[in-house]
Amino acid sequence: MGGGKAPVVETTDQAFVPDQAHQRPEGTSDALVDAVGKVSEAFEWVERLRGRLFDFHQMTGRADFLFGDAADALEAAGCTKQAEVLRREVVGRNVLDGRWTFQMVEEFERSYYQPVHEIETAIREELMSGRRHVYEAELKEQRRTPGHPAHTSRPTGGDESS
Repeated sequence: MGGGKAPVVETTDQAFVPDQAHQRPEGTSDALVDAVGKVSEAFEWVERLRGRLFDFHQMTGRADFLFGDAADALEAAGCTKQAEVLRREVVGRNVLDGRWTFQMVEEFERSYYQPVHEIETAIREELMSGRRHVYEAELKEQRRTPGHPAHTSRPTGGDESS
């Protein structure tokens, strides 16, 4: 990250500082902001992975229903044998040994997602006073263009949390 601690107030000479909700706690080093930022980034990847798991869950369910519809269509077309094979061998089939995807989602959340989320939150609480995105907020301030209307520090409506 570099550059030391961000200035405390924004002045007319364009010294930039994140909003109050995203300022680093007093005495927090660049190295610690960077390290906690890495923890948060890793958890954001877990969030993405969780989303993919829900995609997998919903896509599998959709495919199962489509196979059911296909079996009905085959039967209506006089292909009873093939319809029966689909219903018996595919519709309702476990994705893993003894599991449908909802069970995979529940096990993932219980065994991985929730414990990791609790640890990430605890680290942020302990080291950043619970503040989120401190690294990104400082990066935003470093990368803004002074005076550019699309590079303002905060929303014009006064929402300090954005």
